[in-house]
Amino acid sequence: MSRKPAPRGATPLKTQEPPLLQRPIVWITTVGALLLVMGLSLRSPPEPATPVTALPEAPEIEAVSEDVADIIEVVAEPEPTPPAWRDFTVRDGDNLSLVFARAGFNDTDLYRVAEFNGRQSLRKIYPGETIGFQSDDQGELLAMRHVQSPLLTTLYQRTDNGFSATQITREPERREREVSLTIESSLFLAGTDAGLSDGMIMELAGIFGGVIDFALDPRVGDTIHVIFEELMLDGRRFGDGPILATSFTNRGETFEAYRYTDLEGDTSYYNESGVSMRKAFLRAPLDFTRVSSNFNPNRLHPIYKTQRPHRGTDYAAPRGTPVYAAGDGRVIEAGYTRPNGNYIFIQHGEQFVTHYLHLHRLKVKKGSKVKQGQVIGTVGSTGAATGPHLHYEFLVNGVHRNPRTVHKILPKARSLPDAEIPRYLASIRQPTQQLASLRNAQQLAQAE
Repeated sequence: MSRKPAPRGATPLKTQEPPLLQRPIVWITTVGALLLVMGLSLRSPPEPATPVTALPEAPEIEAVSEDVADIIEVVAEPEPTPPAWRDFTVRDGDNLSLVFARAGFNDTDLYRVAEFNGRQSLRKIYPGETIGFQSDDQGELLAMRHVQSPLLTTLYQRTDNGFSATQITREPERREREVSLTIESSLFLAGTDAGLSDGMIMELAGIFGGVIDFALDPRVGDTIHVIFEELMLDGRRFGDGPILATSFTNRGETFEAYRYTDLEGDTSYYNESGVSMRKAFLRAPLDFTRVSSNFNPNRLHPIYKTQRPHRGTDYAAPRGTPVYAAGDGRVIEAGYTRPNGNYIFIQHGEQFVTHYLHLHRLKVKKGSKVKQGQVIGTVGSTGAATGPHLHYEFLVNGVHRNPRTVHKILPKARSLPDAEIPRYLASIRQPTQQLASLRNAQQLAQAE
């Protein structure tokens, strides 16, 4: 049966095309070849004669992903090198004008620095201090610094309105240190051999000054253990901090002292039971001495060659050695007599009086109030004396008593309140163990 031709002008019906994978291989090959030609066209540079239409501008990127941000390297501009400092050491007889002149500046520059600052640190300069200068490219004064100490510097910097002043302070690092020493000849030699400063040795004598007479009591073989703070600056030793705990074993008896700040904010030293180490009177009124004669009511006077009572203790020491007030009180006499030389009498409360004879110089006057440990004079040989020494007497209700034993009848030292004892004992638990460990270690070393 023959197919009839479609009517003229009619549109033939579309038949459904097969899926891509079902299309004839020729069609797929044709499409692949077309894509290949398009790829080559994209890679090839355009013909010179063919105008290229500019692509539209890409939208601005508002944010960068974290991955991209990680690989973006920000290059900072190098900071300009500040002008170098030129430092000058203050010499004997120097003033600010001379130092400024050595640095190439004049009094006008000095005036500008001090004008708005009232001179502050520049009011006084001392030999050994450092004054540094910093200039700009034109040689004009840009900044000045006054190094008063390793811990304090005043910096003067130029501003639009003149020079401003800023104080720069530094705090040393505190490091705990332990030292043990054994007395072979004297406390001072033992302390020096152990690396303690003179100030630290004097502080030790002050702590134990109410229970030990360092002129008479120490013996060969006595041991001292000290836990203290050492101040460090830039990795080097700068100075001594306070003694935190210490023990002194004298003739087999051990005295301990611990630094403690009570609830009222007062800091002092107490023994292991909370009794203050500060007694009403010092056992000896000077720090380092040798004793020429002890209390002896029947001794032969070295000058008058007669039996005269020696109602005190003689401490032989170099002329000029400081003499301390044994306790708080008021000077009731200060002057000179032929037997006593330069002398000072101090009243302590109603019962006690102390005498200091043969002094070289007097540092207080009659009527002056004094504190325990205050320098009242210096050792000399004035009056009936064969050599430099201090003659020290102690009177109780007008009667001479032996200064070496009178402490047994003196008022007892202040103790911490009972309510504060638990807090105190808790605070000294660790240093107590440290001192015990130091003593044990030294005993084992001596036994070996």
